[in-house]
Amino acid sequence: MKIAAIDIGSNAARLQISSVLHDGGYTSFKKVEYVRFPLRLGHDVFNFGSITPESEARTVKLMQCYKLLLELHEVEGYMACATSAMRESANGEDIVERIAASTGIQIHIIDGTREAQLINNVVVQALEDGQYLHIDVGGGSTELNIYFNRQKIATKSFKIGSVRLLEGKESKGAWGKMEQWIEDNVDSLEPIVAVGTGGNISKLFNLVSKTADNSTSLSELKRMRDYIASFSQEERVNKLRLNADRADVIIPAADIYTSVMKWAGADRILVPDLGLKDGIIQLVYEKLKK
Repeated sequence: MKIAAIDIGSNAARLQISSVLHDGGYTSFKKVEYVRFPLRLGHDVFNFGSITPESEARTVKLMQCYKLLLELHEVEGYMACATSAMRESANGEDIVERIAASTGIQIHIIDGTREAQLINNVVVQALEDGQYLHIDVGGGSTELNIYFNRQKIATKSFKIGSVRLLEGKESKGAWGKMEQWIEDNVDSLEPIVAVGTGGNISKLFNLVSKTADNSTSLSELKRMRDYIASFSQEERVNKLRLNADRADVIIPAADIYTSVMKWAGADRILVPDLGLKDGIIQLVYEKLKK
């Protein structure tokens, strides 16, 4: 059986197709196809309040491509979700209707709470007992979740993300609100480990010194952030081999991760390489199983 997830974010849209594997009573998912395209819808929405006709046309073309891949792989079930940019766009709902009419792909615009819930469903599997602060930085928003002994005890979505910061369009007072929320909800008497999800932390993690348990330190993360920042945009693409749409947002994203870790008193971050697409895959499987 093959199932799929489409994640339409503020920076990029992703398609992941996975095979469902059964080993005794254990079910797992093996990625067999992954396509990422930098639509950068957040640029339109955070500057103009809506998605431009040019961006809509590119989105339609991309969904047509994704539909063909779903058919070629004979996918038995899939779900498409759009997050911050599409839900804040004045014409988001209209575009979703037109995409459904022209491609047959029904896109679900989900709010920050639902987005966090889908990601949490897979992230919690990577946690042990103790206090964790899950940081998910997207293009348009950042979701923070606090876990204690693998139980979520607090969650909050903030209108601050890598593309939004790059455009200078972060919500007024968002930094202060985020710091205050952490102060109000993190137990300072308990040790805390950060958990990072999102494309930018995955790329940063590939570049830094890391430990065997898929974690790295705050100081190492800061060192890599400063190292990347010392290069121009062109040098980041040609010397560091970053994608152009990653090269400009990776520093704003790093600033969010490192700031949140500092405020929470977390000197280590775990990067399990999971995200919204994995949460969608799990949800699709559970629906098919029922």
